[in-house]
Amino acid sequence: MSDPEAPRPTTLDAASLRELIDSGRAPRLLDVRTPAEFETAHIPGAYNVPLDLLREHRAELRNHLDEDVVLICRSGARASQARQALAPVGLPNLTVLDGGMTAWRAADAPTTRGVPRWDLERQVRLVAGSVVLVSILGSLFVPHLTWVAGLVGAGLTVAAVTNTCALGTLLGKLPYNRGARCDLDSVVGQLRAGPRA
Repeated sequence: MSDPEAPRPTTLDAASLRELIDSGRAPRLLDVRTPAEFETAHIPGAYNVPLDLLREHRAELRNHLDEDVVLICRSGARASQARQALAPVGLPNLTVLDGGMTAWRAADAPTTRGVPRWDLERQVRLVAGSVVLVSILGSLFVPHLTWVAGLVGAGLTVAAVTNTCALGTLLGKLPYNRGARCDLDSVVGQLRAGPRA
């Protein structure tokens, strides 16, 4: 018999989550990626609660999350941020899917697929890399443009150290990444409706 006072694991691997789902003991699955990323591919039965919405309305969401909750993103980084954001509101039952959707798909687990789009992290790499490339090439004509490349490098360093990404947040707000409507009222309505098929 398990000890209810024992510390809960902070991560869960794809195989263990799949076992829980297949056994009928599926936890509440909250996917914190952008709506567009969620529409591209997600775990069947997951709810889309983008990270910025979750941070802003964590107290309201707490009232609808009494069961075990597994947080999901592309790789686990945003889900870990979501866990940190939700922990102060008294949710002891939070777990992060280790490796996120990348690990879930690698395990060939069931996935609901939609229109293919680039992941947010890939978009960040494209934009940051393009700005660095253009500024370095442009510095052949305007020498001070190398500072732009330096600023991008500094921004990426800060993003890695703080485990946040301002560029990713900005890109997530673009129409391409917004996808379907995802606001607090629609999320709470889905959570109230109960487990998804």
